[in-house]
Amino acid sequence: MTQSRSPFAMTIKPLRLAGLCLGLLVLGGSHAESRVWMTVGEHRLSVTLADTDAASSFAARLPLTLDMTDLNGNEKKFDLPKALPANPSRPGTIRNGDLMLYGANTVVLFYLTFDSPYSYTRIGRVDEPNGLAQALGERGVRVQFSRD
Repeated sequence: MTQSRSPFAMTIKPLRLAGLCLGLLVLGGSHAESRVWMTVGEHRLSVTLADTDAASSFAARLPLTLDMTDLNGNEKKFDLPKALPANPSRPGTIRNGDLMLYGANTVVLFYLTFDSPYSYTRIGRVDEPNGLAQALGERGVRVQFSRD
């Protein structure tokens, strides 16, 4: 016994497929918009921005060149002249490649993974952080952030 399908039922699958494709295009577009670039010397790394007001405000200031100083042998920091919107929380574990905001003015780029009791606002994350510690070095470093 074969079942016949109504014309309505036959249009459901193509509509779902079209919706899925459209959804993937939208996600792809938003992902591209949430990516910025970080350049350290000869190293160019992609950074995916977080969905936070701090990240949006940070991106609106690009391009930025930050002369970052080393702190605690696990992070580079730079104090911005103008505050970003902060909404801090305790991440617990900081990961190699995390780009965070401490307080409202201090941009922090972590190059080691460790546990922390401090609160930060997420700005973004380096997509491929392997070798980040070597690229940043042990002293102060100039880091450029840009859209392209």
